Amino acid sequence: VDSKRIYQRDLSDADYTFQALKYEMWRHYYWHIEIDRKAINHARRKGKSGMRLAAEKRIRSSVGDGNPYRDGMQTPKQGNSLYYAQHATATCCRKCIEEWHGIPVGKALTDDQIDYFKELVMLYIEERLPFLTEQGEYVPAIR
Repeated sequence: VDSKRIYQRDLSDADYTFQALKYEMWRHYYWHIEIDRKAINHARRKGKSGMRLAAEKRIRSSVGDGNPYRDGMQTPKQGNSLYYAQHATATCCRKCIEEWHGIPVGKALTDDQIDYFKELVMLYIEERLPFLTEQGEYVPAIR
């Protein structure tokens, strides 16, 4: 894995970043696990535009600060497709961001970095949930 290449945080090179992430067992798992029905339905209701907004909000609130509360435990493992995406793209905690994206713990993320991570998360969502509509759709609740 060429860390210097990944640290450039270039969306035009996201394919390489994704291939590199898949070499790590934990990331590989989240690229191949079946996404739970609740998470899929949530994403279908929001659509791509709603997921993009939710991804930015989630990244700002969970990892935007330089030293988030209980770092390493702020991203659940299932229940929302954004959680799957954050684990798969190593944007789930500041330790992973430091290791995979070269941004040290203790330094708040810039708007450009947040935008980059949002787009990585959305590339994952679009790859794993290609059936999402742009504006979302009605999906009945699971009873």
